[in-house]
Amino acid sequence: MIGTTLSHYKILEQIGEGGMGAVYAAEDLNLGRKVALKMLREEMASDPDRLERFRREAQAVAALSHPNIVTIFSIEEAPEGHFMTMELVDGKGLDEVITGDGMSAERMLEISEPLIRALVAAHERGITHRDLKPANIMVCQEGTVKILDFGLAKLSAAADSDIHEDMPTQALTQIGTVVGTIPYMSPEQVQGKVVDHRTDLFSLGVVLFEMATGHRPFDGETSVDVASAILRGAPESIHETRPDMPDQFGRIISRCLEKEPEMRYQTAGDILVALSKVGERVASKGDGGQPSVAVLPFINMSPDKDQEYFCEGLAEDIINALVGIEELKVASRTSAFRFKGSQSDIREVGRRLGVSTVLEGSVRKAGNQVRIAVQLVNVVDGYHLWSNRYDRELKDVFAIQDEIAQKIVEALQVTLTPKVEKKAEKAAPEDVQAYDYYLKGRKYFYEFRAKGFELARQMFARAIAIDNHYARAYAGLADCCSALYTYFDSSEENLREANSSSRKAVELDPENAEAHSALGLALSLSGQFEESDAEFQKAIELNPNLYEAHYFYARALFSQGRHQEAAERYEEAAKVSPDDYQALHFLSMTYTKLGRRAHAAAAVRESVEKAKKHIAFHPDDVRALYLGAGGLIELGEMEVAQEWVAKAVKLDPEDALVLYNVACAYTQLGEYEKALDCLEQSDTAASSSEALNWIENDPDLDPLRDMPRFQALLGKLDQDNEA
Repeated sequence: MIGTTLSHYKILEQIGEGGMGAVYAAEDLNLGRKVALKMLREEMASDPDRLERFRREAQAVAALSHPNIVTIFSIEEAPEGHFMTMELVDGKGLDEVITGDGMSAERMLEISEPLIRALVAAHERGITHRDLKPANIMVCQEGTVKILDFGLAKLSAAADSDIHEDMPTQALTQIGTVVGTIPYMSPEQVQGKVVDHRTDLFSLGVVLFEMATGHRPFDGETSVDVASAILRGAPESIHETRPDMPDQFGRIISRCLEKEPEMRYQTAGDILVALSKVGERVASKGDGGQPSVAVLPFINMSPDKDQEYFCEGLAEDIINALVGIEELKVASRTSAFRFKGSQSDIREVGRRLGVSTVLEGSVRKAGNQVRIAVQLVNVVDGYHLWSNRYDRELKDVFAIQDEIAQKIVEALQVTLTPKVEKKAEKAAPEDVQAYDYYLKGRKYFYEFRAKGFELARQMFARAIAIDNHYARAYAGLADCCSALYTYFDSSEENLREANSSSRKAVELDPENAEAHSALGLALSLSGQFEESDAEFQKAIELNPNLYEAHYFYARALFSQGRHQEAAERYEEAAKVSPDDYQALHFLSMTYTKLGRRAHAAAAVRESVEKAKKHIAFHPDDVRALYLGAGGLIELGEMEVAQEWVAKAVKLDPEDALVLYNVACAYTQLGEYEKALDCLEQSDTAASSSEALNWIENDPDLDPLRDMPRFQALLGKLDQDNEA
């Protein structure tokens, strides 16, 4: 074809090949200009109906005359076949522009805004692209963005009432012809359903995700694997991959990628409005933005290797000292601690956490002596902003923490208010041994099983015995008693201790968020919901980043049937702790109660992905295993679910909470006898009225209700509680 002339177009070179045919650069000999010329495949051109429909669609696109859509000049015929001519664009495809690490927020805005404006114009004229992907988006030399290849577009029913007869996409029956497009298809396209303009919005979400991260949200070894991921997979969180991106950008992309069309934005114009808020955020950030820091868990250099709790506790308390500073953005504990033991370059860690500086350090503890070495690193260039080494007695650890926080504040040129300084002073115990027991207690508490709660309770009690003015230890003790009351033993003694210890914590330190959260939880278990609301709200006011306040408040609201409020709290908990799987797991249950099925499915997918990542770092975390298994079953990943359930039982075969949740998983897997075995094994420990209430009402156990063994179990539990 090169060098030949079709009608009055001289073919200069081939510049590409699309689904409809080869594309050439050509010279229009009549007008003396260069154009792009696309030859139509013979099978399309030889079908009169398809050719006529294509003519109508091309005429509609040609009428758009939009600066961000490549202009179609003509559809013509020559002895060599049918072809169309269009504007020749000098630039690169977006697929060539996207880098492996993704684009900056500013660059994404420069490209996405005109791209979406083009979709607004097309959709308003009833035209759906149906093949939106980076290769069909050109970034011109002067920066203009243009969408190519509306040749696969379909007029909507509003524009052409006979268009439905062949709209179902033959994606999976003709994989060889569309393999390059499948990763950008919407679920309805993959399933061969009738599509409308919202299919473009899903494809746009895929494109935006790739622009942000450098890779596609749905992938696989084969086209069928990719299609399956589109239908059932959950893309990773933009906030997790690119925490430097404005949160609103991540929310826009997530909504575009909703599986159900009705859950997405309903028009491209809606996305444009949402995107304008991102633009305001990026513009207001200026050239420096808000100072920000991540505190990584300190490395244990002690002769005693069982000092992880102490190293993590030091780092966590520095985080707590910094979060109260309004001018300073501080990465959450869970996000920062995910990089524990990571060999990644500190600049990469900082970029992924979306902060400008990172504090890393090490601890060597031996007897009454401690050595703490720290350094504050600038993420941009990797240089140290400040570093120091402290060789002190262990009792000086609180002064060291305060000095480190103060040095970070000075290095980042923010102000530590007197209120924050006073708050830090109150939080410190009088004796470092009490602090050591407190840190051990929190470590055990986070295991979230009976043995862990009992050990934590002992550690907090020891801390109080040493320092009976230690508010945080009282709050920890209250939380243990509340957890034991809820899951294992609903005795009046546990409830009384939860109430008295939490009230003591608030009395000792009225400005401590942990204390108010603990009191809120205890009050909710006593049925004092109005007072509970006030305490949880006070905790969140004092520390909006306290995960436990949001999480336990959500559980209290859910138990009262206040599902909309519970969903909002679970959403906040997930936002405060972006790597947490638990809040998302229970958020999916709450969405189900609200009838928001698509949202529930999305929360399950995200929860499972986070559980998988958590288990990769903590393979023996029983709670992650059994909660994650429930989500895996919902997603149809039965084999992995079986493995996780079996491992959870093996790790802790006597814990009532573990056995109960494993029983739910076995029921969902259809293994009813194993489920009943687990329930019967757990009944001696699960003697609380709260546990009985769950068993009587949990829909996961519905398939067991008519079985004699299950009815006998309920009768036994009922008798035990009456006794």
